Amino acid sequence: QVQLVESGGGLVQAGGSLRLSCAASGRSFSLYRMGWFRETPGKEREFLGAVSWSNGVTSYADSVKGRFTISRDKSAITMYLQMNSLKPEDTAVYYCAAKAYGGGDYSNVGSYDYWGQGTQVTVSS
Repeated sequence: QVQLVESGGGLVQAGGSLRLSCAASGRSFSLYRMGWFRETPGKEREFLGAVSWSNGVTSYADSVKGRFTISRDKSAITMYLQMNSLKPEDTAVYYCAAKAYGGGDYSNVGSYDYWGQGTQVTVSS
């Protein structure tokens, strides 16, 4: 089992920045990939980006490319989501996810094995 705990959400004005953290614990040696998703009421959970745990290679959804940056600190077993130029439409609950071992589509919700509890991000206009 891998436990994930997100932090860093909150209220920010449009154009501002926030950095989310996702700390992993437990069987973290099995980590293959971690990702960020977000969810708003009535909509499906949306893929934002993912990072390969071993080499740090990242992939992003077009909707956030150029504004959001994912990084990870292997020693701290933590992934980050730096969000810049935030817009009101970025308001959502943000989730981190982890995939153990290999395989799966990095953008597919169903390919992840573990999820955090979510953190609310609210962007005011």
